[in-house]
Amino acid sequence: MRAKGAPRLGTIGGMANEECIQHPMRVKCTSRETTKAEGAYETAGIDRRIGKLADRQHGVVGRWQLDQLGIERGPVQRRLARGTLHRLHQGAYAVGHRALTVESRWMAAVLSCGPGAVLSHRSAGQLWRIVPRTAAVPEVTRPGYFRPRSGILCHRSSIPPDEIDEVLGIPVTSVARTQFDLAAVLSKRGLERVMHEVEVRELRDRLSLWDLLARYPRRRGTANLRSLLRARTPVGITQNDFEELFVEFIDAQGLPRPRLNATLPMRGRLPRPDCMWARQRLIVELDGRATHGTKRAFESDRERDRILLAEGWRSMRVTWRQLRDEPAAIAADLRELLRAESGPPTL
Repeated sequence: MRAKGAPRLGTIGGMANEECIQHPMRVKCTSRETTKAEGAYETAGIDRRIGKLADRQHGVVGRWQLDQLGIERGPVQRRLARGTLHRLHQGAYAVGHRALTVESRWMAAVLSCGPGAVLSHRSAGQLWRIVPRTAAVPEVTRPGYFRPRSGILCHRSSIPPDEIDEVLGIPVTSVARTQFDLAAVLSKRGLERVMHEVEVRELRDRLSLWDLLARYPRRRGTANLRSLLRARTPVGITQNDFEELFVEFIDAQGLPRPRLNATLPMRGRLPRPDCMWARQRLIVELDGRATHGTKRAFESDRERDRILLAEGWRSMRVTWRQLRDEPAAIAADLRELLRAESGPPTL
């Protein structure tokens, strides 16, 4: 028989009805206060773990990462309701605020697509700084099937470890794999600009583009990639839209590529013709009104034409309007001028 006043089974010292054991600071607390204190301690621990993870990932975390930390759905939902987590994509959250960088958005897109996902294609090119940055949606590649994500352009492919790298903490396709993927979505000239940027930035990779061509010989864009790798003479650096348009025109007409903006030592000067075919000793100047329409430019252009002619070079001038309205005539004239070589190259 239970003694009068004895604690009931299932309680410790009648904790359900009486005050708990004294705090070391001799401040008494109730069982409800103990539960609140324990809950606050647990909450702070979860927040610390989430914050520590976000600090390494541009302020964002993935739902699958929280699962790995042992944080269940309930605590996540409460933080979404309180505004300490902000949903960016399905399964990807910003921690604390929405003031995100472009790197944050790239990281969120990768995390949204789950383990094994990497930034790829145009977004990878932007991260490597070999493609101009734009406001386009992030592009991600991951192995296996997955549901489409709103605001993310998803690609499905199994990428070996030696084709994956990390930049600013973001998993990304390697330099070589990024170029290989871009070959499938860019024009030949666009791909050539990418390859030029890789050279300028002296980016190195354990794999070469030839290695990837051997691995994936039938992928889209491989013909352009092989053509550019086999080209003996690079086109050079274009300086404006007019030059880009002229290079596209040359390619479309099947004409040999010129060198662009190459230095031509001549009579103690170092002019840089817009387009030059050294073996045929032919130069084409692209006359835009902005750079060739001034009085000073008019005099300088005529002086250079005279010197070129005296040194055995032929010079041809093309305007934007002529290239737009008379491409067939310009192509015919260039074929005629390029047909006969005027002597050995001087460069």
